[in-house]
Amino acid sequence: MLNGINFKDGKKNLLIVLGCMDLDHAIRNEQPAPLTNKSSHDDKREFEKWDRSNRMSLMIMKHNIPEAFWGTYSEGVTMAKNFLEQIEEHFTKNDKVEMTTLLGSLMSMKYKSQENVMEMHHIVSRLRTLKIELSDDVLVLMVLLTLAPQFNQFKISYNCQKEKWTLNELIFHCVQEEERLKKDKTESAHLAMTPKDKGKKRKFENEVAKGPV
Repeated sequence: MLNGINFKDGKKNLLIVLGCMDLDHAIRNEQPAPLTNKSSHDDKREFEKWDRSNRMSLMIMKHNIPEAFWGTYSEGVTMAKNFLEQIEEHFTKNDKVEMTTLLGSLMSMKYKSQENVMEMHHIVSRLRTLKIELSDDVLVLMVLLTLAPQFNQFKISYNCQKEKWTLNELIFHCVQEEERLKKDKTESAHLAMTPKDKGKKRKFENEVAKGPV
């Protein structure tokens, strides 16, 4: 679904789909002259090809934008090329909305796995296209801020060292820390259960030693 955040990528994907379906003729070419009694067979064939491409492209594009925009932009627009230009103009004007949305997503994100880090990297790349520059060092610090409280010792360790990590190094160390925390949690759970198990075992042995009552 095309929106202010994904329009650039969405438009590119849409054009690829139309091209693969051989439906982008009306996007790439101007509308042929209206048919008359004197139109040749080639003229008719060209017009039919353009007309089919235009109708199908228009339907596909309307299907890929929010329904709220249909009346605003489709009213009176019969050419797919013009429709796409109007939608693009609308979303291009909304750069501020896109910036706000992307920054909000970036600041509210929480680390759950390395996929979250790659998503943050993608958001930063999108912000750079909107002329908001965030360095890789800043991105690393932002990722550290998203880490859960159990990563506090990990963050302190990083802040105490002189070297800076790249994003890939941070992902590698985060995965290592995750594995260490899981291992510690498993061992702690095992140790917590062991005394109880031993107590149950001793109680059973004592009852057996006493024999039947």
